[in-house]
Amino acid sequence: MLWRSVLTGAALGGLLAAGASFAQQPPAQNPLDVVPDKMPFDIPYGPAITLDQAQAAINAAAAESKKRGWKLNIAVVSPGGDLVAFARMDGAQLASVKIAEHKARTAARYRRETVLFERAVQNNIHYILTLDDVIASRGGIPLVQDGKLIGAIGLPS
Repeated sequence: MLWRSVLTGAALGGLLAAGASFAQQPPAQNPLDVVPDKMPFDIPYGPAITLDQAQAAINAAAAESKKRGWKLNIAVVSPGGDLVAFARMDGAQLASVKIAEHKARTAARYRRETVLFERAVQNNIHYILTLDDVIASRGGIPLVQDGKLIGAIGLPS
């Protein structure tokens, strides 16, 4: 019985000491609480991409994907995320039609590549998924001309 009391007392003493040292630690700072000096991703909006420019972007993406043997759906949107042009390569996955447009729309509206949302989720920053119309998957890329956002392209990866 004495042995059990000694062990219990030692265990409680250890827990109290651990609790006291834990309580003395300052809380870890959330990196999201840091206020940046400048607004991130502050790309000014420019005039919407033209149909000719959108078709040229699609043609370039399709040519590259053909070299690699990929079959893609490719969407190009305006700065507001409205569809300007779309192409579906022969044999491309049907589910990727909406995914391509979603990636382009997210890249345009948030003025950043969608891979950044993917990395945030991989780093356990899950609140990012609560933002309206976010897709946390690479393949959405803003299109910038003369330092201004003119649209975005979306390619399923």
